[in-house]
Amino acid sequence: MIVVATDAPLGSRNLKRLAKRAMLGLAKTGGIASNGSGDYVIAFSTARENRIPYRVEQSTLEVKELHNDKISPLFLAVIEATEEAILNSLFTAETMEGNGNIIEALPKEKILKMMRED
Repeated sequence: MIVVATDAPLGSRNLKRLAKRAMLGLAKTGGIASNGSGDYVIAFSTARENRIPYRVEQSTLEVKELHNDKISPLFLAVIEATEEAILNSLFTAETMEGNGNIIEALPKEKILKMMRED
């Protein structure tokens, strides 16, 4: 599960576009979103100016959104943040044992060396 949170004033259309970019961050780590993988993304904005008020005085709602021409830096940020979050998760995982199985932690130094060579 990938969660994309922003305080940028975005509507549902551009939040969906951000969520799609998160999958590119997954791909950069080698993930392929295979069948049954359960790779899902949700995206939301906490922008105060787009919150729906509890009580309303008017019959219409004015919404401010970031212009499409200004969203590309957010796409890049989502891709990079997703990639980094996945790598951080992998590198902080520890060896686990259960039900007669042992899953070794990643050999961090070996992987870092491989990444530098790439």
